[in-house]
Amino acid sequence: MTYLRRPFQFIYHSSALLKYVAKERIVEGGGGFTLVELMVVIGLIAILSGIAIPSYQNHIHQARCMRAIVDIRTLDKGIQSYEIDKGELPDNLGDIGYGALTDPWGNPYQYLSVNNIQGKGKMRKDRFLVPLNEDFDLYSMGKDGVSVPPLTAKASRDDIIRANNGMYIGKAYLY
Repeated sequence: MTYLRRPFQFIYHSSALLKYVAKERIVEGGGGFTLVELMVVIGLIAILSGIAIPSYQNHIHQARCMRAIVDIRTLDKGIQSYEIDKGELPDNLGDIGYGALTDPWGNPYQYLSVNNIQGKGKMRKDRFLVPLNEDFDLYSMGKDGVSVPPLTAKASRDDIIRANNGMYIGKAYLY
């Protein structure tokens, strides 16, 4: 009956036992994590990184696209200033001082003056095969570094383009 008179005696003794075991574990050098605890932590890290890494890569891609758009706007303004000063379009980007400028993916920006070509074969074209610009083409070849004149081609979908004589600067697949 002593057990019934002191119902919390077992709890008291069990907490003392836990303190003793914990003390012995620390003294004996066994204060590390168990294998199960380590596996749970590794699993949580894997799940969190599986969520975070694709999101981070998407933000990096968006930032690179925005940088390419800003660069193309800058080049567009430089080409227009050159045309106002000299009365003609430059032959290449080196004429305006941007010959060595590369896009965020390390590829050179592509410039094509309409004055320098015969016909419309090399000009960038929309889905109706109509040239994007009447004065000059200016674009980045995008992440893959490959591009062909029609925007509907798979190689041109990731390009950053200038279209409608500078009224649109952005992703080719959105045009």
